[in-house]
Amino acid sequence: MDSRQIDLALRKQKLQMHAAAQRADLSQRLAGIDGALDRVDSLRDHLAWAKDKIPLLSVALLVVLAAKPRFALRLAKRAWVGWLLVRQMRGGRLSALLPTAIPLLRGLLALVKRRIEPSAEPRSAAPRRRRTG
Repeated sequence: MDSRQIDLALRKQKLQMHAAAQRADLSQRLAGIDGALDRVDSLRDHLAWAKDKIPLLSVALLVVLAAKPRFALRLAKRAWVGWLLVRQMRGGRLSALLPTAIPLLRGLLALVKRRIEPSAEPRSAAPRRRRTG
């Protein structure tokens, strides 16, 4: 064999060994990400299922709104506050408006709540205990 061919073969072997070491290092570093990627795949599958079932989910939402308006209002309020908190933590543009938006949202929710609740005479009964947890 020619010395040039031997040098090329040795260089090729050295590069192959280096690539194998890099692959082993990369797979070791990415081992912790595998669980997170599985969760993301699962979430994507669930969202695809929900996208396919939009009419059914819409009917279920309307039934809950009609049957339990207070529950739906409480749930909507919690979802809204959660969304605001996520946006604020991310530092979105909404974070500058949050101190002003909260009192306005509380007033709006109180107005909606008064409209939903049946109009009844004021009672002097003891206040209901709230369930926690």
